[in-house]
Amino acid sequence: MCLKRAFINGNVYVSFRPVRRVEAFLVVDGRVAMLGSTEEVLKAAEVLNAEIIDLDGGTVLPAFIDSHMHLDELGEYLNMLDLRGVRSIEELKEKLRKFAEKKDGWLRGHGWDQELFEERRWPTRHDLDEVVSDRPVMLSRVCLHAAVLNTRALEETGLIEWDSEDVLRDENGEPTGIVKEDAFSYAVRKFDEMVTEDEYGKYMLQAAEYALSKGVTTVGFVSVSERALKALSRLDAEGKLRLRVKVYLNPGENLGVLESLKRLGIRRGFGGGRLKIGGIKVLADGSLGARTAWLSSPYSDAETSGHPNVTKEWLELVARGTHEAGLQMAVHAIGDATMDMVLDVYESLGNVEGAGHRIEHASLMRPDQIERAKRLGVRLALQPHFVMTDWWVIERVGEKRAKWVYPFRSIAKAGMPFGLSTDSPVEPLDPWETVYAAVTRGKYEGVPLAELTSDEALSLEETLHAYTAGSAEVLMEDDLGSLEEGKLADFIIVSDDPFEVDEKELREIKILETYLGGERVFKA
Repeated sequence: MCLKRAFINGNVYVSFRPVRRVEAFLVVDGRVAMLGSTEEVLKAAEVLNAEIIDLDGGTVLPAFIDSHMHLDELGEYLNMLDLRGVRSIEELKEKLRKFAEKKDGWLRGHGWDQELFEERRWPTRHDLDEVVSDRPVMLSRVCLHAAVLNTRALEETGLIEWDSEDVLRDENGEPTGIVKEDAFSYAVRKFDEMVTEDEYGKYMLQAAEYALSKGVTTVGFVSVSERALKALSRLDAEGKLRLRVKVYLNPGENLGVLESLKRLGIRRGFGGGRLKIGGIKVLADGSLGARTAWLSSPYSDAETSGHPNVTKEWLELVARGTHEAGLQMAVHAIGDATMDMVLDVYESLGNVEGAGHRIEHASLMRPDQIERAKRLGVRLALQPHFVMTDWWVIERVGEKRAKWVYPFRSIAKAGMPFGLSTDSPVEPLDPWETVYAAVTRGKYEGVPLAELTSDEALSLEETLHAYTAGSAEVLMEDDLGSLEEGKLADFIIVSDDPFEVDEKELREIKILETYLGGERVFKA
């Protein structure tokens, strides 16, 4: 049966660049069929015998599109110990103690940041052992590039025997419990093996429903494993997936996943229902928080420049294979040395713009790199809330380089295509937290970077455009991002008009209802 609905008497934002508003719109078969005044839309609705929904002056916006997040990890995070904002190791231990009393089996938590701890040090396995020693515990840092494991977890994962710089050791050569990058990824895989297929599917659905409750109807799900793709395919086939998901797969061991996609002729956009394949995602370096992002000169607060996770030759092999297969490439690049490597690889491919190849994060991006990326036609997936979380960044990179950290306005002025996202669960999925961070850069919280780089704040129009049409462009989804006629009717009804509130109050805006293809999928 063809859905026909007329939404009237509203304050409806069709798009944000330019800002365009109407009173009413008509949805037919999941798409916007007409825009206009309430009177005009009512006339058309009468002819079509459409259902009438009176918005009663409510504000409607195109739904948010999160261009870079981790759906499975979000689902797991919603069932983990939440350690965001913890101010000391003692507080962390107390939270772990209470969590362990309620939950059986292997224990996971996420969100701590040693920069906030009054002890001014990283937690260790000995700290965790004091609380839980009889079963494995892993608590991931907020950046999801490092974690602390208790002794039992180090033993059961085998990491206690690893001879790697990613397993940190003390002056006696004993593991501290801190693991980074490859060792961290390995630990995550071992913990994930403890999750049953049914639990894993439930986590995925829980994350999807949570996204809808936050006004997000489409996500770019990155670093997707074969297990995650199978779970999503099953949920979509069963009609349970109510979120639009575009996946960017890990290339696989020995490039097995990429080779399978090439052999089967699966190109960007393949899929049906709510699920599509976008391309391949590569993690080329680490994070500023863990000092594993690769910089062109050493960190200002440590004798290291970080390091790449891959060689340039391997990255070019993957990128060329992805490019020739008609898939979209997405590369995590936080440090400027990594950015140089990725841009070199992209320049060797040709027609980057047409292929839609992306760079994720671009946390430290020099002016010459912005100019080069613009020339090549690279798309960016940015995370404004990093500005708030990385409040210590000036100490990490020094004042000169800090002026190149999260250069959102410079990117916008260059005319580069970019979308916004959260890297959730690294940052909160709530789009209004992201909007607030993009517009204010943490100036009301006293974030030092806000004062040093106040000229890099985005306007509200730029932010909302980037979080809707901009993210759709990054995902290469022409049917999404605005409420223009012919596009999919994905929209939200919100508590306040964002253009009528003080910028301090942006993060207080609530999602009242979320619609996907004109169908309500969430109501507060």
